[in-house]
Order: sequence, then C-alpha cells, then structure tokens
Amino acid sequence: MIKYIIGLMAFLCLYGLCNKAQAKQDTTQLIKLEHAEPLYIDLIRDLGARKGEKEWNVGLGIQDNLNYDEIELLVEYEWAVANRLGLEVEVPVSLYSKNGKETIIKQPSHAFEGLKTAFQWTFLVNPKLRTSMAFGYINKVKFTELNNITTRNMFVGNSFNPFLVIAKRIGANFHSLVYTGPQFYKPFVKKSWENSYDVNTNFHYMIPSSRNFIGIEFNKTFRNEDFDMMIRPQMRVSIADNLMVGIVSGIPVNRENKRFQSFLRLIYEPGHKH
Repeated sequence: MIKYIIGLMAFLCLYGLCNKAQAKQDTTQLIKLEHAEPLYIDLIRDLGARKGEKEWNVGLGIQDNLNYDEIELLVEYEWAVANRLGLEVEVPVSLYSKNGKETIIKQPSHAFEGLKTAFQWTFLVNPKLRTSMAFGYINKVKFTELNNITTRNMFVGNSFNPFLVIAKRIGANFHSLVYTGPQFYKPFVKKSWENSYDVNTNFHYMIPSSRNFIGIEFNKTFRNEDFDMMIRPQMRVSIADNLMVGIVSGIPVNRENKRFQSFLRLIYEPGHKH
C-alpha cells in the first residue's frame, strides 16, 4: 500500500510547504492574463492563478465506440495553494453498455479509472507579449475493474504525465494555447512500460465583455507508430457570475474504434467575483 500512496503524500507535502511560504504574499497586485481554457483537456488551474482561487468541475461524456458505448463521469476540485501554483484532485469513472450491434468483442467492465492528483506552476506571465507559460505534472493511480476488485489487487498501475502549457492572446479576443507532454504507464504486474506523447492545440474566440467563448481543441496522441486525433468543437456559457457550462463535441480522425463523442462540463467557482 505504501507504494500506491507515495504520490498522494508528495502532493499533500507540496500543498503544505507552499501554503506556508506564500501565506503573507499580496495577491491583489499580482499580474494575471486571461486565457481561454480548453474544456476537454483542461488545465489544473488558471494560468497565473492567485492564491485562494478554487473551482469545482463535474463532467459527463458519452463516447460512441464501434462495439460498445462508454459513459465518462468525473468530479474534480482544483485550487491555488499559492500565487501561480495550482493543485487538483480528480476521480473519473467509466461505465460501458452495448450499442445494439452484434459483436464477439467483449466490452470493458465498469471502473473507477483512478485517483488523479496534479500540480501546475505558472513560471512566466508576460503582459507585453500577452503570453503565459506553465509546467505541471499529473499522477494517476489506476484502479482495478469494479467486478474484479479485491483488497489485494485494488490498484493495477500508475501513470506519470509531466506537461508544458504555452498560451498566447492574439489581439483582444482571440486565444491560442498548446498543451503537450509525454505519458508513461507502469502496470504493477509487468516489468514493461507503456508510453505515448500528446500534443493538444487550442484556438478560441472570447466574446467581448463576457466569459463566454467558442473554440476548438485538436487532441493528438503519438504512440509507437500509431497516430490518433480528436477534433473537439466547443463553447462555454456563463449561467451566473460563478457558474459556467461547457459543451464539447468530439470528432475522431484516424481512430479505428471511436466515433462521435459528446461531453458536458459544469464549472463552479466558490467565492468568485466578476
């Protein structure tokens, strides 16, 4: 069990150390640029986040696969423990159902996908260039499928994902962002590692005098000699000053088994003031 909670312990230690170091720092004068955040592969926290900012996300997605349908659920909490340093905890769940087609391929079992913990540090905020840059890391402990879970095999692997974010405003209302990094997965029952590399490029138009935007994500994955890409048109709409909803569609490119996808994200920011 100690092996499985090392990442969580490090996560909590980072929270405690940074909370003490930044306790007296003035956040009112900290420069922060507004960047449109992608809705599917979202950031850990706003770029240039100020201490005390926090956010709840609830997501629901439906993926139409060739042989079965997948329902994706997630609950995440993210908060800035110090100026420009954000942390996140997320629990994703996957449920599967038949799509009515006759097939000999067995659908996956329902599963808690894992416990995800992450941090993101914005190391550059340049108002002259309208650019922000951040480095981060995501750790996910993968759980066993629900129908096979026991106290002895509750965890089946761990994934490691360092990433880099570069965001730039183009004019007054156009936003661009690149989110990229490798992913390494280590099954606990095997000696071998699995790896891939993601490049996510994003373009958005934010409607003036609002937090609403329309845009698109290009989520690209390179794995060995394979290449997959999902194109995700999207929009974000403010329901209240501290409540927004994001609507995303997924269109696969060069994906053999995946078809159309839809995703809905509810974003709540406690204590947010316009």
